[in-house]
Amino acid sequence: MVGGLALVASAQQVTVTSNSRLLKGVEGPAYYPVLNSTGSQLLFASGDAYGLKIYDFADNVVNRISDEPGAGIDATFNANGDVYYVTQKVGEGNLVYRTGMRFDKATAKSEVVLEAQHGYVRPDVGTSGNGFKGAKKSLAPSKSVGTSVCVQGSKLFITTNGVTKEYTPVESYAGYLWASLSPDGKKVAFFAAGKGVVVTDLNGKVLSMLGKYEMPCWYNNDYLVAQNAKDDGHQFTSSQIMLIKADGSFKTNLTSATSMSMQPTSAAGKIVYTTIDGLLYQMTININE
Repeated sequence: MVGGLALVASAQQVTVTSNSRLLKGVEGPAYYPVLNSTGSQLLFASGDAYGLKIYDFADNVVNRISDEPGAGIDATFNANGDVYYVTQKVGEGNLVYRTGMRFDKATAKSEVVLEAQHGYVRPDVGTSGNGFKGAKKSLAPSKSVGTSVCVQGSKLFITTNGVTKEYTPVESYAGYLWASLSPDGKKVAFFAAGKGVVVTDLNGKVLSMLGKYEMPCWYNNDYLVAQNAKDDGHQFTSSQIMLIKADGSFKTNLTSATSMSMQPTSAAGKIVYTTIDGLLYQMTININE
């Protein structure tokens, strides 16, 4: 039985078919890339304040969405192509106030959809629409959203047809980050501090623990890409992009540990990532099973 499993694993091959720079000579450092579901547009954070920009692959054009501090860090695409993002400002007593914003692709203008509040504001990303979960007030996706997922603290919130349920699939004192739904909306992946990447079903049942990787993103319904970064307590010493099967049966590196590649995003067969210096790359792969 063990020999059979080894034979299956060894027969599985992943080939990087292309890997090239994006926006070379056009943009300065770019971080936190996010592809839309069709892979036709890319959000990224730029500048020292992490303002938000959007790149259209077909038109080869970059447009600025917001210069507000932090706008590019938690930005997401809505199912209809609008962009949801969070801005932050320091108010009285040095308290940070966060505002939920929506960028309308039709008018190319932004509007406030969740008023400024002290405390966290996190994206609530769904199969048909987005919202925000806030410390005091939230913006729920519409009931027609299908399924949505978000995390806060050590809690995983899964909404199905307007009903939200709260789960703690694994213990994690420092909390959860980077929750996302598989493309078919049937599985959830997130990062649990101290535990790594966790995959659950829509009832919060743990399906697999994939190891101590970060920033997981679904490549398709069966695979995820993630960041494998090491540090010495002060700075990164290595970072690479990994491909991991969602059931935990296979993993391989897509970039070298010395490449300092990080923050992957994936959609429609594309993988986009950045480097520690803020250089964007686009990769395609072939999985032979």
